[in-house]
Amino acid sequence: MKLPLLLTLALATTLLPAPGADAPKAAKPKPATYLTEADARAAGPDFDLQGEYADAGLGAQIIALGDSKFRLVLHAGGLPGAGWDKSAKTEVEGALDGMKAGFKGGEGKPSAEAAGGLLIGKDGQGKSFKLVKVFRQSPTLGAKPPAGAKVLFDGSDCDAFAGGHFDEQGRKLLAAGTKTKDSFGSFTLHADFLLPFKPLGRGQDRGNSGVYLQDRYEVQILDSFGLKGANNECGGIYTKKAPDVNMCLPPLVWQTYDIDYAAAEFDGDKKTKPARVTVKHNGVVIHDQFEISGPPGGGKPEAATPGPIQLQGPGNPVFYRNIWVVPKK
Repeated sequence: MKLPLLLTLALATTLLPAPGADAPKAAKPKPATYLTEADARAAGPDFDLQGEYADAGLGAQIIALGDSKFRLVLHAGGLPGAGWDKSAKTEVEGALDGMKAGFKGGEGKPSAEAAGGLLIGKDGQGKSFKLVKVFRQSPTLGAKPPAGAKVLFDGSDCDAFAGGHFDEQGRKLLAAGTKTKDSFGSFTLHADFLLPFKPLGRGQDRGNSGVYLQDRYEVQILDSFGLKGANNECGGIYTKKAPDVNMCLPPLVWQTYDIDYAAAEFDGDKKTKPARVTVKHNGVVIHDQFEISGPPGGGKPEAATPGPIQLQGPGNPVFYRNIWVVPKK
């Protein structure tokens, strides 16, 4: 039945915002997140162009930044942990050009093109280089638990973790956002972890997690591939110390932490010795007997009591496998 004109107008005005009222704001879209290499490749060539390139005296890392943008980071001597002489890095912004990543550095800056597993260009002095794409793997990946180790996760179940659950895609991987049911004092810990490919993610929204020792001190996990290597990036003792070298591999590559942790010592309520930690990231020592002055903002207060191992999960899909711990007396 046709509605009278006045009634139709009345209904229409109830559906419109009042004069001067703010219109509802559209939700900001979340950056695309890829959990498998197949999904990342299906989205375009960026994933395969990103990665590490090297020859005998030069190393390069290409970071995918989303929207067909890239950053080229050059390391004199070789890649971090594999020849880099720790001199200042050279960075050049680039963009997708067909199926290539092009970097036009301009006067005094390197220029290069990446495609088909090769990075070809000239450095700032006009010297030519040709680098081949390399795929590094941690030497401790899949390390077997030694005698006396307690296996926390081997893919069979999540029973050692409070609220632990598998990856929702059905893979036998432990999702971040859980902590062990048991508490520990001093220990040696091994864990394999996997970061998502999230090219438009920035800062702490780029694959964020962390391993909390005794639920107090955090060894940060983040997609920091090619970045500065700060104390809030991958390998950092959060807010306390940057890693000695940024050993973060590209996203969707399995990585490892091997952590040797000595708990703080107390005489009653008085701390007599700070906690100390040695960390190997992908087999390279990035902290050597570092004394932790106190817990970061998100950690539990320091105390003589043991604590659980937390795998932080602030919302990014980070996954773990092959986790074991050797408690110490």
